[in-house]
Amino acid sequence: MPDLHPSIACPNSVPGVFWVYILQSADGTYYVGQTSDLSERLRKHRLGLGSKYTHDHAVPRLVYAESHCDLTAAVQRERQIKRWSRAKKASLVRGDSLALRQLSRSRD
Repeated sequence: MPDLHPSIACPNSVPGVFWVYILQSADGTYYVGQTSDLSERLRKHRLGLGSKYTHDHAVPRLVYAESHCDLTAAVQRERQIKRWSRAKKASLVRGDSLALRQLSRSRD
């Protein structure tokens, strides 16, 4: 059984704010993305239109979201998180900063 995280509420859209988000599917896998309209992006993911990942993985749930004031910062953060291990992503989603620091030091 995969370690599933609880869903979080989708933050309201705010003009000029970009979101980096993590979805988790029923099989426990993660998808990391960024957008300026998180509610619309989630709608597309749930319809299987958002990406190949969400088309192939049933009912993705929003488990993490963070805001950024510009697109460049959001894209850089998305790329950073995508390179992380599964354990490091799970620590971020759980809000476990101690485990996140330890995993950063160990390069896992």
